[in-house]
Amino acid sequence: MSRPAANLRRWSVYIVIAIAFAVACGFLSNWQFSRNAERSAQLALIEANYDADPVALDAAVTGLDDFDPAYEWHPVELHGRYLLDEQLVVRNRPHGGTSAFEVLTPFLMDDGRILVVNRGWVHAAEDGDGPEAIPAPAGGEQTVVVRLRQGEPLPSSGRSAPEGQVPTINVPLIADLVGGDTVRSVYGIMVSEVPAAASRPSPLDSPSDDPGPFLSYAVQWILFAVMGFVFIGYVIRSELRARREDAEEDAAPAPADPAPRAKWPRGRRKDGDMLAEDELLDRAER
Repeated sequence: MSRPAANLRRWSVYIVIAIAFAVACGFLSNWQFSRNAERSAQLALIEANYDADPVALDAAVTGLDDFDPAYEWHPVELHGRYLLDEQLVVRNRPHGGTSAFEVLTPFLMDDGRILVVNRGWVHAAEDGDGPEAIPAPAGGEQTVVVRLRQGEPLPSSGRSAPEGQVPTINVPLIADLVGGDTVRSVYGIMVSEVPAAASRPSPLDSPSDDPGPFLSYAVQWILFAVMGFVFIGYVIRSELRARREDAEEDAAPAPADPAPRAKWPRGRRKDGDMLAEDELLDRAER
């Protein structure tokens, strides 16, 4: 195979690699754009619902399993009483700079359904594997306002929790533990209780309004794709320049031999003193 053909074949492989790399970057960039769109939709939903006026639970939840996702984070008003004997805690929650517990107290509504209410978080006990003392709500009938949230998946590791605790806020799992007509599609994060208790668990933080790094990552993948072609172009250009320099060196004529330099006989001086001595000898002979 001739040298130009070999170079062309090698450069074609370079270009194919650059195209494949660009396609992969395109898929990754599109994935990040999709995640950015999802995050933007979440932030828009939070902004629209978080401080809205409370509505009845039936506006968002029908039966036990149906939930309208448009009501995520929307406040709803409940009437009924807490079931303190069925209270659970979810472990390993990041609050207060440490691993804390969130308090899940089932709330029996007037229509007979039960909604799991997250009343806030408490620190872990100084000894043992449980929470510190949990402030109890006021007894009797109450009016509670909560924000609706969809549940969390079960741990992928399969980890469990001791009795009276759950590893995540997986609503179907909690509904099975509580029993009765417990809503299985959502739970509520407490906003207020009337009458209010003397003390309550620490409230959960508001959701973050950080849009995340998805848009910047998407742009970076596009730049990586462009840089791949730039790098391949640089490699091909460098090879072409090296070939041109080699050809110019091969075509250049060989340098001519330098003219031989005159040599003085050994023992003769080649300076002004020698010339002066010769002149004195000539005068003496005359």
